[in-house]
Amino acid sequence: MQKKTTILQLRNYLVATVQTTLVDQDFITLRDRLVSQVGNSRCTGVVLDVSELDVLDSFCVRTLSDMARMIRLRGADMLIVGIQPGVAFSMAQLGLDLDGVPTALDLDEGLAYLDSKSRRSSGRIPAWH
Repeated sequence: MQKKTTILQLRNYLVATVQTTLVDQDFITLRDRLVSQVGNSRCTGVVLDVSELDVLDSFCVRTLSDMARMIRLRGADMLIVGIQPGVAFSMAQLGLDLDGVPTALDLDEGLAYLDSKSRRSSGRIPAWH
C-alpha cells in the first residue's frame, strides 16, 4: 500500500506532505492526525504541502479551512504550500476560498513565513514591521 501522507517535525513545526491524491476520508484522517500531533509535539506551526495534488474540490478546500481553524484553536499557525497553477485557476473559477488560510509558493517560503510570524509574536520584531 502506498503511503499517502507524511508528517515530520522540523524544529518547532510540523511539515505534512501529501504524496498522492486523497479521497475525502483521507483528508479527514489527515486533519485528525495533525490536530492531535499539534498538542503532542507542542509545535507552533504546521506547513501542509499539497504540491502533488492536481485537484482540490469543495470538500477538500472546506476540510483544509476547518483544519487550519482547529490547529489555530490548538495554539499553532497553519499554512498551505505548493498549490499548482491549474489548481489555483480552478479554485478561483469555482469560487473556492481557503477562508484566510495563508499560502506560500513552496516549503522554503512557508517556513520563512512561520519564522517571521514567530519572531513577531516573541517581541523580537515589532508587529507593524
